[in-house]
Amino acid sequence: MAYYALFYDAVNGFIARRATYRDEHLRLAREAHARGELVLAGALADPADGALLIFQGESPAVAEAFAREDPYVKNRLITNWRVRGWTVVVGNEPRVTQIEKTAAESA
Repeated sequence: MAYYALFYDAVNGFIARRATYRDEHLRLAREAHARGELVLAGALADPADGALLIFQGESPAVAEAFAREDPYVKNRLITNWRVRGWTVVVGNEPRVTQIEKTAAESA
């Protein structure tokens, strides 16, 4: 499966203006995460003028569908969004927890 980055450009004062739509936005994000589509997501900081959401799937369609349904987009808090394929070269392999590593080393 491939990775896709969804970039959001936000309106001025986004943090203060998002409150009305935040619960619905987070519900959609949590549902996408539970389905295994959304890997990571969050607002960009200093300045808080956008966001980055990382999706995993067979095509960019899942990221595009999320953006089209997002209340931030529908209510024009996001001025522009775009999806780009992301070629991950480090960090996409299964992670071994410290507990698993310690157990394997002591076996």
